[in-house]
Amino acid sequence: MNRGKQASLRPRVEGEREAQVLDAAIALLARVGYDKMTMDAIATEAKAGKATLYRRWSTKSSLVVDAILRSKRALQVPDVDTGTLRGDLIAMACADGGISDERSAQVMAGIITALHHDPDFAEEFRTRVVGPKVEASRAVFQRARGRGEVTADLDLDLLSPALGAIIMHRSFVLGLPADEKTVTQVVDEIILPAATRR
Repeated sequence: MNRGKQASLRPRVEGEREAQVLDAAIALLARVGYDKMTMDAIATEAKAGKATLYRRWSTKSSLVVDAILRSKRALQVPDVDTGTLRGDLIAMACADGGISDERSAQVMAGIITALHHDPDFAEEFRTRVVGPKVEASRAVFQRARGRGEVTADLDLDLLSPALGAIIMHRSFVLGLPADEKTVTQVVDEIILPAATRR
């Protein structure tokens, strides 16, 4: 039997084993950051062979993005509809996996430099993680527009990512808290006045 056929007969990494690998990747990402992670290190953390990882993921970037997407508390997109723009923004930001979540902050801290100098990772992360988050935020503003809460000419592309951007700047650049109190203050004093022109 040739190598190609042997490789195709190897079991895929899935189910509980896949979850163990992805959990290990998130733990390592939060501890050492994306730049210092290697497939070897992930395999060691997961108590798996490196070949096991490569059967499922061809690159570190695809493995890490998969890990972020399945993590219940890292950069997730909560599905909220509280009936008000204020309620939706606070609920999204302060839910498990939201921008005020400590685990999400650890994950972001672990990938922030990679977004600047690893174009493959940056593209995959922006497409698969950031894109859905921005769309979910945009949908919140569109619902608010439909309810008459925001001005009709509001630039949704400009304002939708603003809450996350402000909180992350405060957290990563200024070293200030990213807790629910801060999120609420930013929503009340910056986002809502901008959205309503008040």
